Amino acid sequence: MSSSNMDQLDRILKRTIDSFEQSKNEIYDIAEHAQEEYQQLQQELEELKAQISNTMDLVQNFERALKKSRLELMQVSKNFDQYSQEEMKAIYAKADQLRINLAVEKEREQMLIQKRNELEIRLKRSAKTVEKAENLINHVAIAMNFLTGNLKDISNQIEDLQEKKSLGIKILKAQENERQRVAREIHDGPAQSMSNVVLKSELCIKLLDRDLDKARQELINLKEMVRISIQDVRRIIYDLRPMSLDDLGIVPTLERYILKINENYSTVVKFITHGTPRILPSIISLTLFRLTQEALNNILKHAQATEATVKLSFLEENIELFISDNGKGFDVNEVHKRIRDDGSGFGLSSMKERVQLLDGEFAIRSQPNQGTRYYIRIPLKGNEV
Repeated sequence: MSSSNMDQLDRILKRTIDSFEQSKNEIYDIAEHAQEEYQQLQQELEELKAQISNTMDLVQNFERALKKSRLELMQVSKNFDQYSQEEMKAIYAKADQLRINLAVEKEREQMLIQKRNELEIRLKRSAKTVEKAENLINHVAIAMNFLTGNLKDISNQIEDLQEKKSLGIKILKAQENERQRVAREIHDGPAQSMSNVVLKSELCIKLLDRDLDKARQELINLKEMVRISIQDVRRIIYDLRPMSLDDLGIVPTLERYILKINENYSTVVKFITHGTPRILPSIISLTLFRLTQEALNNILKHAQATEATVKLSFLEENIELFISDNGKGFDVNEVHKRIRDDGSGFGLSSMKERVQLLDGEFAIRSQPNQGTRYYIRIPLKGNEV
């Protein structure tokens, strides 16, 4: 599958996931609205019950007052000659008003009861709606989590494939560049020197019969040429793989490497060990050396640092490498973006890849004008080879 097709598929998957998320949010909104409506109906029902209770109390009070008023009317009827016209009129008016009030409150009571019954029906329906909405949320959430989870896995796998493909291309280019560099160094160094040695040897053979002093001087020059060639060959071999890693271990190898840096650069590099140094598996030793080499190269080329520290910790189950500097730092997110966009910053991505191949952890922290810190942890278990 081409890169453009993979990008298009990734965009489709992301749009699908976004659509699922939007649908899920809409369902949540519906359920929330149903819940709010249910709570509102419940509150209205409680208020309505309180109104009914107050109305029933008023009806009872009016019924008692009306009963008392009827007794007064009976008393007036028996002894009407004892009451004046105004008193009798007031008693009858009071009784009439009580009957009116009682009738009004009873009518109000019936209306409230009817409204309560209707509200209870609506509340039951609303409760069923809320229950259905919650069940729907649960079912949809399970389905969407499953679907979006699978889609996200596919999207992540596509992204991983893209990253691995990009990294594979970078590794091939890096290997080819390294081969070209080694070939160029051998051609310009030892190979050229060996050619000169052959010429010098022929000259020495010719001078042996003519000028012994000059032949002796040429032999001295020839010896110096051979010595320089041997140094060049040893340097090339060391760059490919320091033999001291197998002979002495990681600590002496790093000490010698950092000593050469301090001799040739103005940046002061400190080397610290923690715990009891021990012989490590070959793959771990080589990885730690390459990580240190890459980090220090970055510091020397780009950081403008005056000091740097390399700390190697030998723990019971892990090896930890901490490298820091006081240089100008950089925006880590910006570097990661450049790695994704144009492939620059391959050194950092290759460091991370080396650590991940050993099931380790790689972290880099940096900010402009605040230096840079590398943290690497490699487990010993599973990397015994």
